[in-house]
Amino acid sequence: MNISFFLVPKQDVVVLSHNATMRQSLEKMEYHRYTAVPLVNEEGKYVGTLTEGDLLWKIKNTPGLSFENTHKIPLADVPRFRQNKPVNIDARMENLIDLAVTQNFVPVVDDDGVFIGIVRRREIIEYYASLIKKIGVPIIG
Repeated sequence: MNISFFLVPKQDVVVLSHNATMRQSLEKMEYHRYTAVPLVNEEGKYVGTLTEGDLLWKIKNTPGLSFENTHKIPLADVPRFRQNKPVNIDARMENLIDLAVTQNFVPVVDDDGVFIGIVRRREIIEYYASLIKKIGVPIIG
């Protein structure tokens, strides 16, 4: 099945500019209660995913860095532990299961790499759970 049926469009996704600061990121992530958000550049192209862990490790590994001065740190200076891979809008759900193991969501891009939305892990799990139910395999839980 094509992933477009499961796409959360970019206008409904919290996205950060890769030019944002740590402070902006922390505040936006706290406000929305998200642990990871996609990053886009000036052209709207997906450039990565920022996680709480990335921010925490930056604070831990930067002497003298505290919340009060995170407004001075651009996201370009925050190493990302994992590179979440995007998929093209033409991808099928079968292509997402491996990515969903390690990513909260799968970023979706068009043919030019422009970010167009996400498919959340929840929808991927629900899709496969419905397939399992259809073939009559009991789901534990």
